[in-house]
Amino acid sequence: MPEAALTRATLKTPKAAAGAGIVFSLLLIIAFGLLRISLPADPLEPGAWLKTSVKTVALALNIIPFSGIAFLWFIGVLRDRLGQREDRLFATVFFGSGLLFLATLFVAAAVIGAIILAFAEQQQNELINSSSFHFARAVAFVIVNIYMMKIASVFMITTSTVAIYTELAPRWIALLGYGLALIILFGGYYFEWSFIVFPLWVLLISTNILIDDLRRSR
Repeated sequence: MPEAALTRATLKTPKAAAGAGIVFSLLLIIAFGLLRISLPADPLEPGAWLKTSVKTVALALNIIPFSGIAFLWFIGVLRDRLGQREDRLFATVFFGSGLLFLATLFVAAAVIGAIILAFAEQQQNELINSSSFHFARAVAFVIVNIYMMKIASVFMITTSTVAIYTELAPRWIALLGYGLALIILFGGYYFEWSFIVFPLWVLLISTNILIDDLRRSR
Protein backbone atom coordinates (compact mmCIF):
# COMPACT_ATOMS: atom_id res chain seq x y z
CA MET A 1 0.00 0.00 0.00
CA PRO A 2 2.77 2.55 0.83
CA GLU A 3 4.58 1.61 -2.42
CA ALA A 4 1.42 2.30 -4.45
CA ALA A 5 1.00 5.70 -2.79
CA LEU A 6 4.64 6.55 -3.51
CA THR A 7 4.20 5.57 -7.15
CA ARG A 8 1.12 7.75 -7.52
CA ALA A 9 2.95 10.73 -5.96
CA THR A 10 5.88 10.29 -8.36
CA LEU A 11 3.61 10.13 -11.40
CA LYS A 12 1.82 13.32 -10.35
CA THR A 13 5.00 15.35 -9.93
CA PRO A 14 5.44 16.44 -13.60
CA LYS A 15 1.80 17.56 -13.74
CA ALA A 16 2.26 19.58 -10.57
CA ALA A 17 5.38 21.19 -12.03
CA ALA A 18 3.65 22.15 -15.25
CA GLY A 19 0.57 23.39 -13.43
CA ALA A 20 2.59 25.54 -11.04
CA GLY A 21 4.62 27.03 -13.89
CA ILE A 22 1.51 27.85 -15.88
CA VAL A 23 -0.18 29.45 -12.86
CA PHE A 24 2.94 31.50 -12.16
CA SER A 25 3.21 32.67 -15.75
CA LEU A 26 -0.41 33.71 -16.11
CA LEU A 27 -0.56 35.49 -12.74
CA LEU A 28 2.71 37.33 -13.30
CA ILE A 29 1.71 38.40 -16.80
CA ILE A 30 -1.56 39.78 -15.41
CA ALA A 31 0.22 41.55 -12.53
CA PHE A 32 2.94 43.02 -14.75
CA GLY A 33 0.37 44.09 -17.32
CA LEU A 34 -1.72 45.90 -14.71
CA LEU A 35 1.35 47.63 -13.32
CA ARG A 36 2.61 48.59 -16.74
CA ILE A 37 -0.62 50.26 -17.82
CA SER A 38 -0.98 52.00 -14.45
CA LEU A 39 2.57 53.13 -13.63
CA PRO A 40 4.39 55.50 -15.97
CA ALA A 41 7.71 54.23 -17.32
CA ASP A 42 9.47 57.37 -16.10
CA PRO A 43 10.62 56.81 -12.48
CA LEU A 44 10.73 60.60 -11.94
CA GLU A 45 7.08 61.19 -12.81
CA PRO A 46 5.15 63.33 -10.28
CA GLY A 47 2.85 60.54 -9.02
CA ALA A 48 -0.44 61.26 -10.74
CA TRP A 49 -1.19 57.51 -10.81
CA LEU A 50 -1.77 57.62 -7.04
CA LYS A 51 -4.97 59.54 -7.75
CA THR A 52 -6.21 57.53 -10.72
CA SER A 53 -4.80 53.97 -10.62
CA VAL A 54 -4.35 53.01 -6.98
CA LYS A 55 -6.94 50.22 -7.09
CA THR A 56 -5.41 48.70 -10.21
CA VAL A 57 -1.92 48.81 -8.73
CA ALA A 58 -3.17 47.33 -5.46
CA LEU A 59 -4.81 44.47 -7.36
CA ALA A 60 -1.54 43.73 -9.14
CA LEU A 61 0.38 43.79 -5.84
CA ASN A 62 -2.07 41.29 -4.32
CA ILE A 63 -1.59 38.93 -7.27
CA ILE A 64 2.21 38.90 -7.03
CA PRO A 65 2.50 36.81 -3.80
CA PHE A 66 0.39 34.02 -5.33
CA SER A 67 2.53 34.01 -8.47
CA GLY A 68 5.64 33.83 -6.27
CA ILE A 69 4.29 30.83 -4.38
CA ALA A 70 3.52 29.07 -7.66
CA PHE A 71 7.02 29.81 -8.95
CA LEU A 72 8.62 28.42 -5.78
CA TRP A 73 6.55 25.25 -6.13
CA PHE A 74 7.53 25.06 -9.79
CA ILE A 75 11.22 25.15 -8.88
CA GLY A 76 10.81 22.44 -6.26
CA VAL A 77 8.93 19.95 -8.36
CA LEU A 78 11.13 20.67 -11.38
CA ARG A 79 14.19 19.72 -9.34
CA ASP A 80 12.36 16.63 -8.15
CA ARG A 81 11.76 15.61 -11.75
CA LEU A 82 15.46 16.00 -12.55
CA GLY A 83 16.31 13.68 -9.68
CA GLN A 84 19.80 12.19 -9.78
CA ARG A 85 20.55 13.84 -13.14
CA GLU A 86 20.81 17.24 -11.49
CA ASP A 87 24.33 18.67 -11.49
CA ARG A 88 25.40 20.30 -8.23
CA LEU A 89 26.90 23.38 -9.85
CA PHE A 90 23.92 24.12 -12.07
CA ALA A 91 21.54 23.11 -9.31
CA THR A 92 23.04 25.76 -7.03
CA VAL A 93 22.81 28.51 -9.66
CA PHE A 94 19.38 27.32 -10.77
CA PHE A 95 17.93 27.28 -7.27
CA GLY A 96 19.75 30.41 -6.11
CA SER A 97 18.75 32.52 -9.10
CA GLY A 98 15.14 31.43 -8.67
CA LEU A 99 15.11 32.52 -5.04
CA LEU A 100 16.85 35.80 -5.87
CA PHE A 101 14.25 36.47 -8.54
CA LEU A 102 11.47 36.00 -6.03
CA ALA A 103 13.28 38.17 -3.49
CA THR A 104 13.69 41.08 -5.91
CA LEU A 105 10.10 40.66 -7.11
CA PHE A 106 8.73 40.83 -3.58
CA VAL A 107 10.97 43.74 -2.58
CA ALA A 108 9.88 45.78 -5.61
CA ALA A 109 6.23 45.01 -4.86
CA ALA A 110 6.74 45.97 -1.22
CA VAL A 111 8.30 49.30 -2.21
CA ILE A 112 5.38 50.15 -4.49
CA GLY A 113 2.94 49.09 -1.78
CA ALA A 114 4.74 51.32 0.71
CA ILE A 115 4.44 54.22 -1.72
CA ILE A 116 0.66 53.71 -1.84
CA LEU A 117 0.36 53.58 1.94
CA ALA A 118 2.58 56.59 2.52
CA PHE A 119 1.51 58.94 -0.26
CA ALA A 120 -2.01 58.00 -1.34
CA GLU A 121 -3.52 60.75 0.81
CA GLN A 122 -0.98 63.42 -0.11
CA GLN A 123 -1.73 66.32 -2.40
CA GLN A 124 -0.28 66.35 -5.90
CA ASN A 125 1.93 69.36 -5.20
CA GLU A 126 3.38 67.67 -2.14
CA LEU A 127 4.28 64.61 -4.20
CA ILE A 128 6.13 66.66 -6.79
CA ASN A 129 8.30 68.18 -4.09
CA SER A 130 8.72 64.99 -2.05
CA SER A 131 12.23 63.54 -2.26
CA SER A 132 11.06 60.43 -0.38
CA PHE A 133 8.48 59.64 -3.05
CA HIS A 134 10.96 60.03 -5.90
CA PHE A 135 13.53 57.95 -4.04
CA ALA A 136 11.10 55.09 -3.41
CA ARG A 137 9.85 55.23 -6.99
CA ALA A 138 13.42 55.13 -8.33
CA VAL A 139 14.28 52.19 -6.05
CA ALA A 140 11.36 50.16 -7.39
CA PHE A 141 12.33 51.05 -10.97
CA VAL A 142 15.96 50.01 -10.50
CA ILE A 143 15.07 46.75 -8.75
CA VAL A 144 12.65 45.67 -11.49
CA ASN A 145 14.46 46.85 -14.60
CA ILE A 146 18.02 46.03 -13.58
CA TYR A 147 18.35 43.47 -10.80
CA MET A 148 15.19 41.40 -11.24
CA MET A 149 15.53 41.17 -15.02
CA LYS A 150 19.20 40.20 -14.80
CA ILE A 151 18.44 37.47 -12.27
CA ALA A 152 15.61 36.20 -14.49
CA SER A 153 18.05 35.92 -17.40
CA VAL A 154 20.46 33.90 -15.24
CA PHE A 155 17.62 31.54 -14.30
CA MET A 156 16.69 31.12 -17.96
CA ILE A 157 20.28 30.41 -19.02
CA THR A 158 20.82 27.89 -16.23
CA THR A 159 17.50 26.15 -16.82
CA SER A 160 18.18 25.98 -20.55
CA THR A 161 21.58 24.41 -19.89
CA VAL A 162 20.06 21.85 -17.55
CA ALA A 163 17.34 21.12 -20.12
CA ILE A 164 19.92 20.40 -22.82
CA TYR A 165 22.02 18.02 -20.72
CA THR A 166 19.11 16.20 -19.07
CA GLU A 167 16.59 16.38 -21.95
CA LEU A 168 14.10 17.98 -19.59
CA ALA A 169 12.73 19.97 -22.54
CA PRO A 170 13.31 19.97 -26.31
CA ARG A 171 16.55 21.53 -27.45
CA TRP A 172 14.75 24.28 -29.37
CA ILE A 173 13.11 25.52 -26.18
CA ALA A 174 16.50 25.62 -24.46
CA LEU A 175 18.08 27.49 -27.38
CA LEU A 176 15.15 29.90 -27.39
CA GLY A 177 15.73 30.40 -23.67
CA TYR A 178 19.34 31.41 -24.36
CA GLY A 179 18.25 33.96 -26.95
CA LEU A 180 15.49 35.46 -24.82
CA ALA A 181 17.78 35.57 -21.79
CA LEU A 182 20.33 37.61 -23.75
CA ILE A 183 17.57 40.00 -24.82
CA ILE A 184 16.45 40.78 -21.29
CA LEU A 185 20.04 40.68 -19.98
CA PHE A 186 21.33 43.39 -22.30
CA GLY A 187 18.19 45.03 -23.62
CA GLY A 188 15.73 44.82 -20.75
CA TYR A 189 16.47 48.39 -19.71
CA TYR A 190 15.59 49.72 -23.16
CA PHE A 191 12.49 47.66 -24.05
CA GLU A 192 9.49 48.55 -21.91
CA TRP A 193 7.70 45.20 -22.29
CA SER A 194 10.79 42.98 -21.97
CA PHE A 195 9.70 41.87 -18.48
CA ILE A 196 6.96 39.75 -20.06
CA VAL A 197 9.56 37.56 -21.80
CA PHE A 198 10.41 35.58 -18.67
CA PRO A 199 6.88 34.44 -17.70
CA LEU A 200 6.12 33.62 -21.34
CA TRP A 201 9.18 31.38 -21.49
CA VAL A 202 8.21 29.66 -18.24
CA LEU A 203 4.73 29.18 -19.71
CA LEU A 204 6.26 27.57 -22.79
CA ILE A 205 8.45 25.13 -20.89
CA SER A 206 5.66 24.30 -18.43
CA THR A 207 3.21 23.58 -21.25
CA ASN A 208 5.78 21.33 -22.90
CA ILE A 209 6.25 19.39 -19.65
CA LEU A 210 2.50 18.96 -19.30
CA ILE A 211 2.12 17.73 -22.90
CA ASP A 212 5.04 15.32 -22.45
CA ASP A 213 3.50 13.95 -19.27
CA LEU A 214 0.14 13.40 -20.95
CA ARG A 215 1.83 11.52 -23.79
CA ARG A 216 3.64 9.26 -21.32
CA SER A 217 0.45 8.51 -19.41
CA ARG A 218 -1.25 7.46 -22.65
